[in-house]
This record gives sequence, C-alpha cells and structure tokens, in this order.
Amino acid sequence: MKILVMSDTHGDSHVIDKVRSFYPEIDMLIHCGDSELPFSHLALAGMKKVRGNCDHDQAFPEEEIFTVDNVTIFAAHGHLLNVKSSMLSLSYRAKEVGAQLVCYGHSHILDAEVIDNILFLNPGSLLKPRGRKEKSFAVVEIDDTSFKIDFWTDQHECIGTQTFPRYQ
Repeated sequence: MKILVMSDTHGDSHVIDKVRSFYPEIDMLIHCGDSELPFSHLALAGMKKVRGNCDHDQAFPEEEIFTVDNVTIFAAHGHLLNVKSSMLSLSYRAKEVGAQLVCYGHSHILDAEVIDNILFLNPGSLLKPRGRKEKSFAVVEIDDTSFKIDFWTDQHECIGTQTFPRYQ
C-alpha cells in the first residue's frame, strides 16, 4: 500500500495536480488541510481531505479516521489540536481513535516521529515550507512490518527516507 500525503497548498491547485501526476498508480491520497480550494475541486478528487484553518468550505470534515490494510489512519490539519505548541493533544486524539498512523499539517514543517508506538507524519508544505527551503510532500509505503516514508520536493527530488516499525 502506497499513500501520497500533502498539506498546506494554499490555493495552488497546479502543484496538487503536478504532484499527483508523479504517482498515477498510487493507492491513496491524503490532503491534510489548507488547500484553500472548494471541497469538490477537481484537484482534490478522490482524496481523503480535511479542513484547515484557511479552508472556508464547510464540506471539509475536521478530521478523517479510516482503516486500510489493517492500519488505522487519523488525518487532521492540526490547528484545533495546537500542533504548533505541542504534540500532546494530537497524541491524545490519536490514542482515542486507535490510530497507528497520524497525518497532519498546519506547521508547514516536514516531520516524522513515533510517539507511544504511533507514527506522526507532517509532509511539510507544497507552497510555504518552514524549517527548510524545499516545498515538500511524502509517500508512505506500508507493509506487514514497517512504514517507509520518502519525502519529496515539488520537483520530485527525494530529500529523505525514514523507516519505522509498524506496531500492532
């Protein structure tokens, strides 16, 4: 299973289309909010998507919880869980929903870390990155024992790979 995760594109539907074109056969797409596009915009078609603090279309859900290949995934933008200050509220919510993988945005800072056997992934921003110059997104490959994350630029240059054990 391969999942493309992006966030904080802030109205740039062209970069969403460009990134999608790199992976025509991807299994799933997740947008972690602040697309600033209408919920039904063609660039977001077929994606799991959540509302960020800059999204005004009320059709966006605040969070998504779903299971694929026996992995429970929780997606939220993060602004309502104060991710810029602390991971604590996001971690508590992830535990409440039984998540093994959490995808979030808001800070525009690319990051992947395990907290209490839960993998937290922020793909960075495809418009205004913070903490580094590259505009970024992530591709998560899930198998029976691990999560492999490749971080990519909007120019499809790999800027890092991390592998984490998959906890049951």
